Amino acid sequence: MSVPADLKYAETHEWHKADGLLVTIGITQFAADALTDITYVDLPTVGSAVTAGENFGEIESVKATSDLVSGVTGIVAEVNAALEDDPALVNNEPFEGGWMIKVETTDPSDIDELLTAEEYEAFIAE
Repeated sequence: MSVPADLKYAETHEWHKADGLLVTIGITQFAADALTDITYVDLPTVGSAVTAGENFGEIESVKATSDLVSGVTGIVAEVNAALEDDPALVNNEPFEGGWMIKVETTDPSDIDELLTAEEYEAFIAE
């Protein structure tokens, strides 16, 4: 299973990629595999506030509905509109085309509180 080393991870299985103050968020391959066939993704609108440790949306699959949790606080700068027509992108490309939102963080230190790839791999191995 792929756990890219350049990302940070939440114990709720979201990955975070920081590029300056802009943080892209999606779910990990581990989470996508556990959910199986993803059928719908409910995401916030651009301009919405998100808070570290709080839900920002939901993801539905044939198996379950799960909350999506942000690891950073900020304002939604972009939403992956492609997921509206093709939620399976999350299954097929969780780290590429299946990203969910981009957040302009108001507290860049939030990213430091997340797990490294090595820590996340140890977490999912438990």
